[in-house]
Amino acid sequence: MPTPRRHSDRAAKQRAYRQRVTLTRQQERDTKGLPRAPAVATLPGERRWRALLAHAQAALMTLRDEMEAYYSERTETWQESERGEACQERLQSLTDLLGSVEELQP
Repeated sequence: MPTPRRHSDRAAKQRAYRQRVTLTRQQERDTKGLPRAPAVATLPGERRWRALLAHAQAALMTLRDEMEAYYSERTETWQESERGEACQERLQSLTDLLGSVEELQP
């Protein structure tokens, strides 16, 4: 039976946990033959910002599509209720937000 690890403080315990998780993920990728994950760019720059904007836009478009599908699958009575109207208002706000994000794209 393994003995429990003793750590000096909670930070050391958290570091040890993160190292174990990272090592496990690396081993899983290695056994599957997957390449290493690329390093995340930490320096600000136009390319990174464009990529982040594109990612945000894709997420918002997915959200809009799911919300529209949800709304259209509901009955006409639900669509005319307060909840339906609130959903429609959120959809309109989301559409406006998507327009703003598109304006930010170079």
